[in-house]
Amino acid sequence: MVIEFDNNQPIYLQIMNYIKGEIVTGKLKPGDKIPSVRELAAELQINPNTVQRTFQELERETIVETRRGMGRYVTGSEETILTVKKEMAQGVLERFIRGMQELGFQGEDILAAVAENIHQRDKEQGE
Repeated sequence: MVIEFDNNQPIYLQIMNYIKGEIVTGKLKPGDKIPSVRELAAELQINPNTVQRTFQELERETIVETRRGMGRYVTGSEETILTVKKEMAQGVLERFIRGMQELGFQGEDILAAVAENIHQRDKEQGE
């Protein structure tokens, strides 16, 4: 696992977002075991307490579950994973729209730009 940490955001949130991304893209599947606190801390070269906080937050959000004596696993709930995916998509959309508005685009202009981009991508993939 390789994460380039951003100094503007807490490390535990960056790790959470990375793990959530791995789950919603299917790289980590429902029921998959995730690394232990020690393993992940060593791999990322960070304090184990930071990893522990990450896992506590993921458990609180029911994205991972602890099986006593066995470790932590990705939730088996497809509904939870879909909810996380929608939340992450909403964040991407909000950042995109804010960025477009900062460039001076308004609602209809943003929609037109997106439609044009999708059309162009479809055309390139069809060739």
